[in-house]
Amino acid sequence: MSWSPAIYKFVDGGDIPVPMDPATVRAVLEPYDIGDPQRTERPDGTMEFWVRAPAGGEAAMLVDEYGILVERPTVGGVFDIVAELLSRLGAVVLRPSDSVAVCRAEEHPHLPPELREDALVIEMTGGALEYALTGPHPRRKEPSRPGKRGAA
Repeated sequence: MSWSPAIYKFVDGGDIPVPMDPATVRAVLEPYDIGDPQRTERPDGTMEFWVRAPAGGEAAMLVDEYGILVERPTVGGVFDIVAELLSRLGAVVLRPSDSVAVCRAEEHPHLPPELREDALVIEMTGGALEYALTGPHPRRKEPSRPGKRGAA
């Protein structure tokens, strides 16, 4: 089973992600792509990048019009690339463990209301992003529910 954060862009609190600029995606990812350039863009318009950071970290990035799946990111600078991608796109990443949105302050007001309350707002650096996605996560408080009293 792979560990894959998902990147989306939201606008004005809408709950449907909006398309991301493919030129920006290419500008950020192509310098680090070690895959076959002829296979980067698929016939259906989706793109695939195999990204290797200068420090050696790697991840597969599967891109469609509305989202980017970051498959199996490893340590070693890959989160720096993802942080740059998020910043340039004005996008957010959903933590795979609990679907909490991780974003900059600029993107927070654009999140759908159901993601906004629990969102984790960070300075978008590789280190901060890596910690937000992989570090220890406190359990979310469950809403309190009235308990049933047992019959005596």
